[in-house]
Amino acid sequence: MDVTTTIYEKGKNIPVVGSYDVIVAGGGIAGISAALAAAEEGKKVLLIEKEYLLGGLATLGLVTFFLPVCDGNGNLVVGGIGKRLLELSYSHGAETPLPEPWLKYLNGEKVSKSSLKENRAECRYNAGLFAILAERLLIDAGVKIAYGSLVTGATVKRNKITHLIVENKGGRQAYAVCSVVDATGDSDVARASGALTATFGAGNILAAWYYRNGKNTPNDVQTLGFCDGTIKKENSLDTTKKYYGLTEEDLSEQVIDSHASLLNHFLKNGELTDTHTLNAVATIPQIRMTRRIVGKTTLDIYSDKKVTDCVGLIPDWKKRGVSYKLPYSALYSANVKNLIAAGRNISVTDDSWDVTRVIPVCAVSGEAAGVAAANTSDFAKYPVKELRKKLIDRGVILKI
Repeated sequence: MDVTTTIYEKGKNIPVVGSYDVIVAGGGIAGISAALAAAEEGKKVLLIEKEYLLGGLATLGLVTFFLPVCDGNGNLVVGGIGKRLLELSYSHGAETPLPEPWLKYLNGEKVSKSSLKENRAECRYNAGLFAILAERLLIDAGVKIAYGSLVTGATVKRNKITHLIVENKGGRQAYAVCSVVDATGDSDVARASGALTATFGAGNILAAWYYRNGKNTPNDVQTLGFCDGTIKKENSLDTTKKYYGLTEEDLSEQVIDSHASLLNHFLKNGELTDTHTLNAVATIPQIRMTRRIVGKTTLDIYSDKKVTDCVGLIPDWKKRGVSYKLPYSALYSANVKNLIAAGRNISVTDDSWDVTRVIPVCAVSGEAAGVAAANTSDFAKYPVKELRKKLIDRGVILKI
């Protein structure tokens, strides 16, 4: 066996197989929202996704909870694409339906504010159905989707990305681009392009969500470990071990630990029977917070600092009665001019990350990033006043 620690790969000419106004890397909720927004602005858009189903953690990760789009006081705070995706998620039925007052409200019916306060505007949807519906939404808008493709590099000239390099079944190839949205969740494009990044220091605890059929609970999601809500005692897992999600070893270990935990949990209720079946397991690691960009500003939702460049409101899924302003300057890279982030890898403090990583906020940041990417290749110079006007015209809520 050759024990050489490095090898030399001879330089190769990489074919440029396409040119796009906007490339969105990552097909989770943020990527879906960014690609849709950019396409609706009339641009030629490519969405690059390493898996073969859209939605990321929201579908492949089985985190099938569309968390609240309201502030808990009866006010809708997420409009635009976020609202459209919520409606899409239950358009053919839901695993846990949207509360009736909110369903009527979103359908344009008149309901009392007090009835909207009783329950938050959230639902649990079917992962596969939602993913395919989102795919159709993008195809109908003219978005080109490149499945099975992983961004592995970028060429940068004068602090701008000129090409993204991907690996897929066709080999190593490149796409020319004007503006890039990093919606990978791990800031993979930022890292490849030399943009400034930061990592989540606290790490992630184990999660092992899965679906099962039980005698009285058909197709019920089991939220083992890290959960966006209350964890049942019987579903608790070890909280001392941490996963950072930035190496193959770490991710593999998390997945193996997750599989072992869910298998043990499932078999505690007996062997496989007609009324006890294992229906679905996550096909990607259930890790939420890893690496983010460093933007012009870093959002701290708990700070009193005034946000003057708001491009959307952020509901807090953990508590009622509050919403926060999402600053445009927390989305774009501090040093790569045509790179903007969307989703869980926007520029936020560690304390804010757990609030900004969830579905409604990913949709809000994705829409803002997509509209901006469709209208500029130098994000710091794009007038926020113009961006805000476009977002308001699209139904995005900037104040309540």
